[in-house]
This record gives sequence, structure tokens and C-alpha cells, in this order.
Amino acid sequence: MKIGVISDTHIHRAGKMLPNKVYEVFAGVDMIMHAGDIMIEEVIIELEAIAPTIVVAGNNDGYELFDKHGKRRIVELDGYKIGLTHGYGRGRSFLNAYYEFIDEKLDCIIYGHSHAPHNEIIDGILYFNPGSPTNKRFQAQYSVGVLTVDKSGLHGEIIYFD
Repeated sequence: MKIGVISDTHIHRAGKMLPNKVYEVFAGVDMIMHAGDIMIEEVIIELEAIAPTIVVAGNNDGYELFDKHGKRRIVELDGYKIGLTHGYGRGRSFLNAYYEFIDEKLDCIIYGHSHAPHNEIIDGILYFNPGSPTNKRFQAQYSVGVLTVDKSGLHGEIIYFD
């Protein structure tokens, strides 16, 4: 199973939508997970046109998105438990994401917030931040991610683009 992973789209109005590269990378994925800072519902509608989409709200999302999607989810796929959150705070944002799920036994934590891609296994948990396809901040390139779930485990890949 292939999962498109995206975060921090920060799209404020319907006229500015997702870059074409997102459609290219996510073509053929089985599902999409968005780790928050969506800003408008139209982004979710666009992603749903590609594949079923699971969403959590981020710190820049309004009350409607928080009420509808919440700030964290746990998804079980092929026997693996994946936590999805936006994250918060400064510093090592993967630790903030970890604390969102401190009482859970997870195989992977997908998070955003920092706009900094991260794909690393720490103490048996895959920490996966896809970066941002629209707001690279201090990163050299924009990015999204693909998470592969199969019998050999969970494997994350960051796809960078200009």
C-alpha cells in the first residue's frame, strides 16, 4: 500500500491550489494523509479527487477544520499503527509529535509543523514529516512524502521539487 503524505499546505484561498508535482507524485497512491495547516476545505476536496484522504488540523487551521478533523488520529493499516498529528512548538518537533501519542504503541508518527522533512526511525518508530509543497521556509526545496506499507515494514520517502 502506498500513502501520499502531505502537510503545511497553507493555502488561504481557492484560486491558489496545490502544485502539479503533488498530483504527479500522488498518482496511484491508495490513500493520502494530510498532517495539518490546511487552511481551506478545498485542499481536502482536491486531495480526495486523487485518493481517499485522512486529515488532522494544524495550529493555523480554523475551528471548523478542528471540529471536523481533530488534532490527532491513529490509523491501522496492514497491522501497523500510524499516528497522524500536526505537531506544535519549537525545537525538535518530532519529540512534540511523539508526546501527542506518548500512551500509544505506534509504528509510525506522521507530523508536520516545522516544514522540515524528516524520515528517521528512532527507538523502533518511524518519524515522518513530508515538509511542505507550498511553503518551504528555510528548506532548499518544496517536498511531499510517500509512505509504503508492506510485509517488510514501513518505508518513507521524501520527494523534493522546485
